[in-house]
Amino acid sequence: MKDFTKNYTDEMVAKMVADYKVEPTRATVDNLAQELGKTKKSIIAKLVTLGIYQSQAKPKAKGFIVRKGDLVKDIESHFGLTMPSLVKATKDDLQSLLDHL
Repeated sequence: MKDFTKNYTDEMVAKMVADYKVEPTRATVDNLAQELGKTKKSIIAKLVTLGIYQSQAKPKAKGFIVRKGDLVKDIESHFGLTMPSLVKATKDDLQSLLDHL
């Protein structure tokens, strides 16, 4: 059996989770990386593994890109339902539906 060393202690993971849940931003990731002596990519990878990382919207020429997943989340929260197949709709249709809510 392979013996391995954990990259993060339980205390480090608890701090990461607590800090990131309070403010899920790239600045929080940067601060955690500095405080814990890890790389930003390592912190993000751990948060992804824990299932709590929220990717940030990528800027485009005239603002921010709106993702289909974000539109679906907004629609689902409006109705209080979970509709996983809704993401198969076109982005324009989802935006139109959201605009009419």
